Amino acid sequence: MDQQLQQRNNQSAPTPAAASFPLPQKRDLYYAGAWQKPQGGYLDTINPGTGELLGLCAEANTADIEAAVAAARKAFVPWSRTKPADRAVMLRKVAAILRANATELAMLDAINCGNPIAEMTRDVLNAAAQFDFFAGLVTELKGDTLPMGDGVVNLSVREPFGVVGRIVAYNHPLMFTAAKSAAPLAAGNTVIMKPPYQAPLSAYRFIELIDGIFPPGVLSIMTGGIECGQALAAHPDVPYVSLIGSVPTGRAVARSAAERLKHVSLELGGKNPCIVYADADIERAIAGAVAGMNFTWCGQSCGSTSRLFLHESIHDEVLAGVLKRIDHYKPGIPTERATTMGAIVSRAQQQKILGYIDIGLKEGATLAYGGKVPSDPALQGGFYVEPTVFTGVSQDMRIANEEIFGPVLSVIKWADEEAMLEQVNRVEYGLTAAIFTKDLAKAHRTASRVQSGFIWINSAGPHFLGAGYGGYKQSGIGREESIEELLSFTQSKNINITL
Repeated sequence: MDQQLQQRNNQSAPTPAAASFPLPQKRDLYYAGAWQKPQGGYLDTINPGTGELLGLCAEANTADIEAAVAAARKAFVPWSRTKPADRAVMLRKVAAILRANATELAMLDAINCGNPIAEMTRDVLNAAAQFDFFAGLVTELKGDTLPMGDGVVNLSVREPFGVVGRIVAYNHPLMFTAAKSAAPLAAGNTVIMKPPYQAPLSAYRFIELIDGIFPPGVLSIMTGGIECGQALAAHPDVPYVSLIGSVPTGRAVARSAAERLKHVSLELGGKNPCIVYADADIERAIAGAVAGMNFTWCGQSCGSTSRLFLHESIHDEVLAGVLKRIDHYKPGIPTERATTMGAIVSRAQQQKILGYIDIGLKEGATLAYGGKVPSDPALQGGFYVEPTVFTGVSQDMRIANEEIFGPVLSVIKWADEEAMLEQVNRVEYGLTAAIFTKDLAKAHRTASRVQSGFIWINSAGPHFLGAGYGGYKQSGIGREESIEELLSFTQSKNINITL
């Protein structure tokens, strides 16, 4: 077996250009406090910006998950009994290490997932902020007392579940892999993270940097594809599983969880509206419509406001401003700091996006901007799609109903508010929404009627640490980046004491 793996390593070694970057050398699985050879073997990972090979990465199978869960179960009892303040100290150490190594970790994400390095640097800092945030909340895992009369004390306490499995998406590999471990760890759970199989490199380096901070088995990194995720979601000794991903994958995880009545949290897709009223601040609406699309990472974001509803009276003016402002986003090599828009994560995803652009044209929408693969010779090896804008879109079109997860904006003209709101809420998703108006009453009224879990008024795009992020309908279950996320990783126990 070792000879076969060596042969595959020789065949799949990083190409010369890719090898010029400091790629992680340790690419096995990490559990029980040590690096472990995968029983599932190894698979290649690539640089979507150039198409180059970046070498082999561990592929966990069911047997590997069994071993990791056993180690996490063994570590759970002593970890759950660790003083909250001591757990907080460890979380803050992780935050400091992330900040100290932000450039290296951001470069690995830029190489491996295709998003520009400047944006990935912010991702690392956001992950560090979440470790500090949840470290500061460990003493908020409080219960209650209930008056029962003389001679009786009744109290409730919060306790961790045990082993938590978290499966995360490829658009923010390091941020998701690191930050999504913070809340369950703070609550006293042991955690098995499954990084995105498309972009695992930053996860290897992250765990290498923090190795030794947590006791063995407390935090595991298991890279792999479908079998790895299915085994983690279905394992009987993992009582809590969560996912950041697509709606179909979320449904699959929920079905697996249902067999064991597991607790789940799901942060899934979106087909999010940006609503611009006739009385909106035009410049602010233009800026928000473009910012909300997240063109920097090619629209590969579940929160992107990919449906732009423009009132007919300001439609042409806002559209002209949007098209002009999009000129800032030019696909470029992700590792170059001047790049304003990166690459699509894989050829398969690139072809899916191009397929939706063809669908939009066939459905009768007008291509107002982009819609092609860039012609720049420097980009021909990678997976790129230009920023794309369709006008003349109706809500009946597939491009207005299905999540594309790419840089495709659909512009819908409206006149009647009731009809517009019906169209806004017609999709199965309900993650984010943006509303632009100067009328405070109108803003509140619209926010109350839009079926989304996270709403901006007169801006679009940012998250706010402490404000619960999550969706309605098929966009997910649960809230993250807030105290609700921390509490969700605990279960309540009532204790009645007769004195």
